[in-house]
Amino acid sequence: MSAAAPALHRTVLRLHRTALACWALFVTAVLGGLGWLGGVSAPHIRHLEATCAPSDLCNIPYVGWVYGERLDNVASVIGYGFLAVAAYAGGALIGREMETGTAQLAWTQGVTPARWLAAKLAVPALALTAGDGVLVAAFRWAWSPHRDLRPGDDWSFGGIFLARGPATPAYALCALAVGALTALLLRRALPALAVSLGATGLLHLVLARVRPYLWPRLTRTEPHAYELDDSAWQVAQGRTAGGGYRATYHPPSHFWPLHLMETGIVLAAAALATAAAFALVRRRTA
Repeated sequence: MSAAAPALHRTVLRLHRTALACWALFVTAVLGGLGWLGGVSAPHIRHLEATCAPSDLCNIPYVGWVYGERLDNVASVIGYGFLAVAAYAGGALIGREMETGTAQLAWTQGVTPARWLAAKLAVPALALTAGDGVLVAAFRWAWSPHRDLRPGDDWSFGGIFLARGPATPAYALCALAVGALTALLLRRALPALAVSLGATGLLHLVLARVRPYLWPRLTRTEPHAYELDDSAWQVAQGRTAGGGYRATYHPPSHFWPLHLMETGIVLAAAALATAAAFALVRRRTA
């Protein structure tokens, strides 16, 4: 690595220190919320359950519902934060510098376009991976021990599904790469912001739709009507040709195969977008 590389990384840090500070503040705030939910709210509900007499009106079901709703909201903030990353990457990280000519100026100061783009992506990628990794670990700490406080298992819910594993940082890295590629293509901040946000959101919508089919489902057939366990993710149900009842579903043990399959697809999309961005910047500056 040349001596110019550390200086370039320091320049990126200085230019985008406000965004990095906002990211650090966001991670800290979410960690605080998870700490309160897992360390204060859940033990309080446990205390109510242990001390409430049958004749008392303790509102335990309502309190548990509120706890679950708050946890779902935090999961959505963690899992879908990649949309903000896409908007930032397309609009501010790359798009604004392409529109104002700052990038072209940097390329005339001894910094190659490829090295400039590598620094632009490496610094936020490191911050996103570290921050999302901490958030995923904290969410698993807050969610796993208190699943019984909710009326049924919710491992298949959209935000919770993403927030419990590496799909969260994978989506963030993909959003970063798509935002950079879009900005290099359009060279304008606002259009790049809108297109990168829409493209990343569309990718997630497609994967969320096909998620149940990323791993083989189980099938249960009975002669009489039945209900699956609350922990199962029921994908489809119907009648058999012989008049029985059939349901296809995923048990909780399928979480990791499903999650890792989606994570791999998202990382592949991130790699393709990154490669396309480098190829584009090389071709345009050849």
